[in-house]
Amino acid sequence: MAAPLERGAAILSGRTELIAAAEPVAGQTTPVIAADHEAMLRSTDPDIERNKRLCYDMYRIVLQAGRADRVSDFIGPDYIQHNPNVVSGRDALAAFIRSSRPEREIEPAIRLPLIAIVAERDMVQFTFVRPERDADDAPYHTSWFDLFRIEDGKIVEHWDPALKSAEMLKLDPNQRRLAT
Repeated sequence: MAAPLERGAAILSGRTELIAAAEPVAGQTTPVIAADHEAMLRSTDPDIERNKRLCYDMYRIVLQAGRADRVSDFIGPDYIQHNPNVVSGRDALAAFIRSSRPEREIEPAIRLPLIAIVAERDMVQFTFVRPERDADDAPYHTSWFDLFRIEDGKIVEHWDPALKSAEMLKLDPNQRRLAT
């Protein structure tokens, strides 16, 4: 049996190899963007369809159009936020929207590059293409998700993969559209 230090070194060595293998791959394929949002919003289950529409409209009106005055139309008063950059609570979400983006025209569709809408029971998830730049300023694409939990016709909880960052406090997701 290896001494504890040797085992740790072997594990660390393995991690280095994994990290090196995780660097961006040349020729990365951009995911397919969904063209028909209305088709993704349909469901044979009326509750699922209603939940999808609630989240979709909230995204269009509150997040995309920056309409903080409409937050209470979609968000429950005890809203739980798992993004480490935004405080929980409906009023806190409205304040974040006001501070991070201007009001815009409400558009009929989400303009971010939407890949999928997936819903099960009281949960709805959106997956988007997210354009980024690497350390050498070369563009690449990754994905982003927003997961919502619905209760009594309102969004009451949200998850996304955001990391704690001062930049995230000012992030307007509308700046993450793909070049057309």
